[in-house]
Amino acid sequence: MVETHSEERSGSEGSTALLTSATHNRLVLSGEVDISMNEELGQAAVTIERSGLPLEVDARNVTFMDSSVIAVLARLAYRLPDRLRIIQPPDVVRFLLEVTKIGEIVDIVDVDPGFPDPEPARGEMLA
Repeated sequence: MVETHSEERSGSEGSTALLTSATHNRLVLSGEVDISMNEELGQAAVTIERSGLPLEVDARNVTFMDSSVIAVLARLAYRLPDRLRIIQPPDVVRFLLEVTKIGEIVDIVDVDPGFPDPEPARGEMLA
């Protein structure tokens, strides 16, 4: 079962969803992800850190990302026991990962491995 929560915010075209399973988490980012999403991303980061499970970030539909989001990804990359995986990042995200050197501490995945798990995924739409 997938649980979702949606929140409308004016001035932002971005969205965030956190999918969780028994074995890992997936943070789905899309659109313009920027400082206006700090509250949602902060909540997701706390949930992800508490789980202690590996994290995949699905960034394939990101059209814009600012340094505040890169900072959240860096925080997660340093605090989680497993390497953070970023799925199909577009050029704008790859550029930011490269210039900030965060790309050296995460794995870039060019093919989506899917979100398989023996147990159904639980999810929450954050924005």
